[in-house]
Amino acid sequence: MRWTARVACIVALLFGAPAFAGPAAQKAAVAENKAEVLEEQAAEQGATGTAAQVKPITRSEARAVDPAGEAPLDDAITCLARSIYWEAKGASRGDMEAVANVVMNRVASADFPDTVCAVVKQGSEKKSCQFSWWCDGRPDQVVEEQRYDLARDIARQALNRQLRDRTGGALYFHDRHVRPSWARAYLRTARTEHFLFYKPRLGGEPIARSGAGRRP
Repeated sequence: MRWTARVACIVALLFGAPAFAGPAAQKAAVAENKAEVLEEQAAEQGATGTAAQVKPITRSEARAVDPAGEAPLDDAITCLARSIYWEAKGASRGDMEAVANVVMNRVASADFPDTVCAVVKQGSEKKSCQFSWWCDGRPDQVVEEQRYDLARDIARQALNRQLRDRTGGALYFHDRHVRPSWARAYLRTARTEHFLFYKPRLGGEPIARSGAGRRP
């Protein structure tokens, strides 16, 4: 399986990290490699259950990744944390966790890409982003440190599969204040304070896009 090589890489980082790398950089490298293994497991085994092949990402390891909220989106923790932040930074923790659920459900679905960053960036090549914040032309750097710290911790828990799925297996969501036409074709699975969640009806086909867009 693909995660075998990643586990070996994590072991190398844990026990043979270069002396010139500071503690924060070492923790970040370990966290990013753990996250890659965990997202591979989610793609192969589904979004639920216990991740048994690698130790969970710790809180301190996750905090070492993108501490300023301005790194390029090229690792699972950053991609997931930034999506949670921009989709739901003004909402409750439950809303933020539900956004993470949708991303991880997509990673686990055969109808979507099998990495977090690919899920988040899907459609950008056609200028039809699944998550509108990714290609709305606005800066993606974090502006609220405390909310981003929460988003990053939720991302860590989601990758560790330590979150319950608040969405009932949803692959789509939208803000409760909008009424997109695509929602009528899908089965509503859950609602939170700010969002409504959906999945295809039995035998249904995936749609082109979803997501709540940036919150103020």
